[in-house]
Amino acid sequence: METRTGYPIARHDTKSSDDPRVIAKLYAIMEAVADRVEMHKNIGEQRDNWNRLLLTSINAMTLSGATMAGLAALAAEGSPLMALKLSSIVLYVAATGLLLVMNKIQPSQLAEEQRNAARLFKQLRVQIETTLALGKLDINDVNEAMEKVLALAKAYPLPLLGSMLEKFPSKVEPARWWPKQRSKQGFVGKIEGNNGWTRTLEEEMRQVVRVLKQKDLAEYIDLGSKALKLNKMLAISGPLLTILGALGSSFVGTTDCSWPVMMGVVAGAVATAVNSLEHGGQVGMVFEMYRGNAGFFKLIEENIMSNINEKDVERRENGEILEMKVALQLGRSLSELKQLAAIAECSEEFASKLF
Repeated sequence: METRTGYPIARHDTKSSDDPRVIAKLYAIMEAVADRVEMHKNIGEQRDNWNRLLLTSINAMTLSGATMAGLAALAAEGSPLMALKLSSIVLYVAATGLLLVMNKIQPSQLAEEQRNAARLFKQLRVQIETTLALGKLDINDVNEAMEKVLALAKAYPLPLLGSMLEKFPSKVEPARWWPKQRSKQGFVGKIEGNNGWTRTLEEEMRQVVRVLKQKDLAEYIDLGSKALKLNKMLAISGPLLTILGALGSSFVGTTDCSWPVMMGVVAGAVATAVNSLEHGGQVGMVFEMYRGNAGFFKLIEENIMSNINEKDVERRENGEILEMKVALQLGRSLSELKQLAAIAECSEEFASKLF
């Protein structure tokens, strides 16, 4: 059986005791998730095309405007001079308008958002398949899947108008694409051998969280802040330079001084370099990547702490499985994870070996 998007829906052997309505609901959610994967993938490709096409168009107009400003300085007075001046001004003004729009929406960042959304929806689809394969289903599994879908949709919206993420936030926060988990009172009873948990494992996980917060998470928040500041500076400089180019072109031929043509030509050349650095270098995408990496570490932290703070040990995720998952997410072996926890207080090592 396939969904409308062409993704096959696997047939899982579920226990006869499972409610068929719960199974049907999970399959319906999985079909919707598969559809969202295709939507985000297609829109991500579209917005990546926007970045390349808009940058090419803006740079072409800017360089043409600079060229015409230089030719206007060589032209005889009269119609040739006026035609070249007006053409240069029109091109600079048009480039400024397009650049303001491009800097507002940051197409490279939009594309990265959609790539992240497609990857995370694929991950969610696999999680639902695993839930179906394990059996013992109840309505809580359906509610959890729905909450994850809605959290992802909120974190990475499809439309531009009204719900687009702020591209120049006042404060850099980790991306959040998972539902908030309720904080619970810590369990203080005996836990040795309960559901794979021991006091040693709890302390190990706490030390891993400590390293994540102090090293990895803090590092990527700092890198994101630097990328954001650079992007802001470039986003202001580009339109300002094209306006200066238009201003210089408007004064070509009105004075014997050389500053109008210098402004008209040099401003255009520098604007092209600035725009190429900002959008060709995809600084917005780099900011979103750092924000997403910080969110990845925040998710690991919350997942560990939600298990440690769970009062009923039997309701926690199995301790040994959680330890293995955390090690894989951080690109470490189990022995390396234990070593990291052991030297957490005196080591400058980062928790993640992946990025």
